[in-house]
Amino acid sequence: METTIHEIRMKEAYKMACLAYEKNEVPIGAVAYLNNQLVAKAYNQVEMLQDCTAHAEMILISSLMERFQSKYLPNVSIYVTVEPCVMCAGALKWAQIAELYYGIKEPKYGYSHFGNLLHPKTKVYSGFLEGDIQNLIKDFFKNKR
Repeated sequence: METTIHEIRMKEAYKMACLAYEKNEVPIGAVAYLNNQLVAKAYNQVEMLQDCTAHAEMILISSLMERFQSKYLPNVSIYVTVEPCVMCAGALKWAQIAELYYGIKEPKYGYSHFGNLLHPKTKVYSGFLEGDIQNLIKDFFKNKR
């Protein structure tokens, strides 16, 4: 089976999740693309920064807004390994991102459990690298117990 552009991009987010794992953070990674170019990368840094808002998506959005000197990101596509939480979905809504791609659903805290919290123009796609991402998350929490 041929690898799609979205799987290739999700692999970049997965690499960031692996970096988070190595730093003993919940292994979630995110990357952003603009005009088919990778423009930002981030991973969870909650423990490192002792900041409950330091999710991969929040760090990614902040770096994009600083880089482009804009509070809106209507042409940006974001790839994140795990479905965003309510906080991150709210930030993605206000940023007005064009597209959200995520690997796996978050069974407890994913934003979709609370209705569509994203901007009405944001297109959402899911189901990328599910096995790899699921294994990374399971391995992380297994080692925590």
